[in-house]
Amino acid sequence: MAETDPDLAEAVVENTRRYSNLFADVVHDMLPDYKEKDVVHKDSLDVYIEHRLLMQQRNHPDGGEATRDPRNQYPAELMRRFEIYFKAPSQQKHVAIREVKAQSIGKLTCVKGIVTRATEVKPMMIVATYTCDQCGAETYQPISSPQFMPLLMCQSQDCQTNRSGGRLYLQTRGSKFVKFQEVKIQEHSDQVPVGSIPRSMSVFCKGELTRLAQPGDHISIMGIFLPMLRTGFKQVAQGLLSETYMEAHRVTKMNKTEDDELEAEELTEEEIKQVAEDDFYDKLSCSIAPEIYGHEDIKKALLLLLVGGVDRSPKGMKIRGNINICLMGDPGVAKSQLLSYIDRLAPRSQYTTGRGSSGVGLTAAVMKDPLTGEMTLEGGALVLADQGVCCIDEFDKMMDGDRTAIHEVMEQQTISIAKAGIMTSLNARVSILAAANPAYGRYNPKKSVEHNIQLPAALLSRFDLLWLIRDQADRENDLRLAQHITYVHQHNVQPPSQFTPLDMKLMRRYIALCKTKQPAIPEALSDYITGAYVEMRKEARNSKDMTFTSARTLLGILRLSTALARLRLSDVVEKDDVNEAMRLMEMSKDSLNTSQEHTGRTQNVTDQIFAIIREMAPPKGVKSVKMTDIMELCTSKGFKPTNIDECIEVYEELNVWQTNQAKTKLTFV
Repeated sequence: MAETDPDLAEAVVENTRRYSNLFADVVHDMLPDYKEKDVVHKDSLDVYIEHRLLMQQRNHPDGGEATRDPRNQYPAELMRRFEIYFKAPSQQKHVAIREVKAQSIGKLTCVKGIVTRATEVKPMMIVATYTCDQCGAETYQPISSPQFMPLLMCQSQDCQTNRSGGRLYLQTRGSKFVKFQEVKIQEHSDQVPVGSIPRSMSVFCKGELTRLAQPGDHISIMGIFLPMLRTGFKQVAQGLLSETYMEAHRVTKMNKTEDDELEAEELTEEEIKQVAEDDFYDKLSCSIAPEIYGHEDIKKALLLLLVGGVDRSPKGMKIRGNINICLMGDPGVAKSQLLSYIDRLAPRSQYTTGRGSSGVGLTAAVMKDPLTGEMTLEGGALVLADQGVCCIDEFDKMMDGDRTAIHEVMEQQTISIAKAGIMTSLNARVSILAAANPAYGRYNPKKSVEHNIQLPAALLSRFDLLWLIRDQADRENDLRLAQHITYVHQHNVQPPSQFTPLDMKLMRRYIALCKTKQPAIPEALSDYITGAYVEMRKEARNSKDMTFTSARTLLGILRLSTALARLRLSDVVEKDDVNEAMRLMEMSKDSLNTSQEHTGRTQNVTDQIFAIIREMAPPKGVKSVKMTDIMELCTSKGFKPTNIDECIEVYEELNVWQTNQAKTKLTFV
């Protein structure tokens, strides 16, 4: 329209509501001219329309419509089987939700945001049809506002002439309803100015625009910004204020970071060739966060997390295919940067932090619906990230009560709820990527791994891979890392490497293509995997390592190997996939076990006894310990009494503690 008549296009944008009615009337008049063949009537509304047209021709063959009351004529809305929507010119920019103000009322506006809630689809009356109990005439009432006042007295000529005063009764079958859904969108976090909280807006979707968006989607909406008309008691209760809403004309899904729409087109041959080279596995993993130096194996694991394994459901039981990964490490090893990159790359994801999220915020909250007043469930971060990735930062700083909410999600992939009379089970088929610091802030190599991690074993066994990222001093490595960081800081791009990283859009589409494959494990490989698992159990039993090897480890290997087969766009898992999956498992275990080698110098007997006594001292109040307790505990640990006395004397000379004259009590200075 903008090409043929730019003035008209501008007028439509300025006054869309009026023009949509005008266009609907024009299309309604023109449609019969373009009719090529008779269409078979599909539903009851078609039959109703046909019957009404026949009745009209039979009752008024000479076209004597002028004598009838306009309320008894068929309104145009009742006879239409089409909807008119406008699409704004392509050069029109998106407006931030908080910038939609009074000057936008009645105009065609484009906004984008995240869907926070979408109500269920309900029928909304557009034309009310009444029949008279005296003369049987039909009366029609088009409705344009949210509420309406029903007609009571019949206005037809028969009733007027006879003065019979017929009462009107609403006929639901003869009325016209359209699908109606209310969607609430919230502005993107990057559009929020300093110190403000995100604004939200109600969007009314009708007809074919319903069911296009689910909570958690990033969408762009073109529509008319309008004030809400209220009548009767609601207007009195509302006072002088007026609510606003947007009437949707076009709803499209958006990419998360860029301003373009989510394309579902297939990859071209060239793009597949660009991805599928000999070393495409390394190439794809290096394309994940290329600005971050090193961490090659971790990036490979994150790539497999994005692709995911294959779900299996043998006879009602469900074995998850999603891969969960926990990154544990010292401060400053780019854990949070990796998490935020995955959050941007995954088509559907949520990012939360441990302290900033409660158990209810992760699972689901019971809310009162403002429209109907009944109790409804509002999905939390894990429900919104369904079929996607949920990144949880500062995992170790979460309350224990809140952390237990994740246990069920990580294995059963559901959230069971029994609150406020709502008993239900929500789907949360989500991969969890958690980042945590060790218990003491930095990893303490002198302590065991259980002391450092301090997460419950039930939670750790649910992670397929647990990586420990150590920040160890090494001259060559530190030099390369420092050069990499300064280069990125100076040029805003990653340094040149042997691969040119793929861009995010291509990665997204390739991962979506990988997810369509459902690879199976052949018979020959299953024996190999079981043999390897039994060996791993044996090693774990002999070496007493703290990473618990259970049946979940075996399922983890199967998930990783199916994800690797998906990455090759293959339908069968090969031996190389299983070997690579086991290599990643071993690497993640080695990252934990390396800590055992560098435990510092061996302590002599005196130092060991001193460490025991220091731990016995109470943390608060007077730091004193009874001598009998010291003797009892140290001898039970295999130290001789002479060694204990020697230790007490040595540290008393160093003025670390003092003993009383009777040698019954030891007090720290």
